[in-house]
Amino acid sequence: MTTEGESFAFNADIQQLMGLIINTFYSNKEIFLREIISNASDALDKIRYKSITNQDELKAEPKLFIKIIPDKSNNTLTIWDSGVGMSKTELINNLGTIARSGTKQFMEAISAGADISMIGQFGVGFYSAFLVADKVQVISKSNEDEQQIWESTAGGTFAVVKDVKNERIPRGSKVILHLKEDQLEFLEERKLKDIIKKHSEFIGFPIELLVEKTQEKEVTESDEEVKKDEKKDEKKEDKKEEKKEGEEKKPEDKKPEDKKAEEKKPEDVKIEEVKDEKKEEKKEKKKKKIKEVKHEYEQINKNKPIWMRKPGDISKEDYSSFYKTLTNDWEEHLAVKHFSVEGQLEFKALLFVPKRAPFDMFETRKKKNNIKLYVRRVFIMDDCEDLIPEFLSFVRGIVDSDDLPLNISRENLQQNKILKVMRKNIVKKCIEMFAEIAENKEDYKKFYEQFAKNLKLGIHEDSANRQKLADFLRYHSSKSGEEMTSLKEYISRMKPEQKDIFYITGESRSTVANSPFLEALKKRDYEVLFMVDPIDEYSVQQLKEYEGKKLKSCTKEGLNFDESEAEKKTREEEKAKFEPLCKLIKDVLGDKVEKVLPGSRVIDSPCVLVTGEYGWTANMERIMKAQALRDASMSSYMVSKKTMEINPKHSIVIELKKKADADSSDKTVKDLIWLLYETSLLTSGFSLDDPALFGTRIHRMIKLGLSIEEEEKKDEPMPPLAETKKEGAPAAPGAAPAAGTAPAATTAATPATTTKMEEVD
Repeated sequence: MTTEGESFAFNADIQQLMGLIINTFYSNKEIFLREIISNASDALDKIRYKSITNQDELKAEPKLFIKIIPDKSNNTLTIWDSGVGMSKTELINNLGTIARSGTKQFMEAISAGADISMIGQFGVGFYSAFLVADKVQVISKSNEDEQQIWESTAGGTFAVVKDVKNERIPRGSKVILHLKEDQLEFLEERKLKDIIKKHSEFIGFPIELLVEKTQEKEVTESDEEVKKDEKKDEKKEDKKEEKKEGEEKKPEDKKPEDKKAEEKKPEDVKIEEVKDEKKEEKKEKKKKKIKEVKHEYEQINKNKPIWMRKPGDISKEDYSSFYKTLTNDWEEHLAVKHFSVEGQLEFKALLFVPKRAPFDMFETRKKKNNIKLYVRRVFIMDDCEDLIPEFLSFVRGIVDSDDLPLNISRENLQQNKILKVMRKNIVKKCIEMFAEIAENKEDYKKFYEQFAKNLKLGIHEDSANRQKLADFLRYHSSKSGEEMTSLKEYISRMKPEQKDIFYITGESRSTVANSPFLEALKKRDYEVLFMVDPIDEYSVQQLKEYEGKKLKSCTKEGLNFDESEAEKKTREEEKAKFEPLCKLIKDVLGDKVEKVLPGSRVIDSPCVLVTGEYGWTANMERIMKAQALRDASMSSYMVSKKTMEINPKHSIVIELKKKADADSSDKTVKDLIWLLYETSLLTSGFSLDDPALFGTRIHRMIKLGLSIEEEEKKDEPMPPLAETKKEGAPAAPGAAPAAGTAPAATTAATPATTTKMEEVD
């Protein structure tokens, strides 16, 4: 179409603005449709607002709608609304002024972080149409003015004239986009439906798309076609008769009975006329089915924004239906929270907890949350990291604000302070929702099975809500049996003299239940929590205490019990008595342990290895070693510092002390110390540095138990279990000589003693 009349120049440098729109404002070209539909919705809101005081405003067009019309023949896409429309002056001012203060001032305002409340303030949303179109026409009719047409190719000028050539519209605007050659995908029905459902599904006015539908229809054939079909049928019948005559039997082949039948009189034979029903039917006009193509409007946004309604007016079925539509989940939701916040910032939200955790919940490439952000029921984004913390990424739902400040493209939020307020309220309501789930034991059991890791991650990350989240934790314990217990229930069962909450971390429930670290606690009838989830190691480091009770690890230093004066005195005596043995063990093991001392945490085991109060546990060391991308150099200085606690009442330790007192340089004593250390490594949850050497020692002990004499191999001597004594040092009484140096006479004189020492060696 050509326009004659006044031409106007844009008030800002349009070329510069187009570059900004394409390269800066919008990350995806499909949002042009969202922007134009949003503008159409605003126009409909205005006319509806005007009609409240003056019903005549709707007289020209009572129906409020938005229609999308793709035209593949002309490569145009039309967005038609029955809104307020624009006069000539309004077209010039609203569509001609991209920024009233000019592009330079406009960019300066953005750089300075100006409060750009909505996109229409600068008129840039409309110009997103030039992302896909090289020419845009706007036909508009308001109640106060005649129909006008605005036209521009974004070349620096635009024209506005009285429209006398196009079809009359009662009221409203038609935005006609002449699409670029490489943007014709936006004429496809499926593409348009997807965009509308994604961005504009909850617009308050019906959005209708002109679609092409094919249906079958019965029509009557013409007489000529019927005659042709009859001739074809006659030819077929003639061929059939000829075939039958050829198949008749020859006279000489006929039997006597057949000849007699032919000699019968004609009156004896009855001839019946058979009507050809097919021919009778053919005489009637035939009917056939043909495919007919129709164009009709189909409403796309059928789902209503139920979060705009009062919670009391919405049934459980409505929530369930909306949840399935929102998430494409085949199951119903486990819980729902519908609320609105008023005050400094007003918004409405609808949050759901699914029954099952997604399989990729903790994938690093997965988007951080599943909350869709809407502004005035227009979809903005679903990957806003500041809207909800990562540990609540499983929560699905919608947040809709009427006055959330956005930047120029609607895609990035302008003020982080307001986001913090929204985030705080969403987290608070999620915690309330979890508390409501916890009221039903069966529902909470399902919830905890699926999302326990998320709650523990929340304790690790969210310091503000750490104590509230701790209420939702559940663990197996030494007294809970098959059921899980909460920290609150644990405290209710604590002994009067018990000051701390005891826990143990490990690889599995069966492993920690049989750990030697629990021996003293079980004897005192103290309950111990079993933390067997790898994330427990991280969360318990942050939690530290609950309701004034400190969380104490059974495998770390600082595990003290209230002791009587007699017990304290006995402890001091044992410490002095076993100090030489402790010093010897430290000298033999060297830097393998930090210190050795008598302990009170083991009853049935000879010794255990405990870690520093603020260091890694054995379980944490195992977890860190299992990291696929770990740095070996970092592991070397982060390995736990181990303290060896010996049990002064155990028979092995008492006997070892006797041998050490008799001869501290006895090689057998050193070998036994190494065996005790390596077995305590395993029972304490650590891994062996050299499993092969440990296996060799165990095999020798097995041979000793089976009284198997081991032959010496001069060519392949056995590996030493401890440092050999220096040459010339006097041998201790009863000590075994070094391998390969024992004289035959000595071996023959004391066979039993020699065999025993060799086996241990």
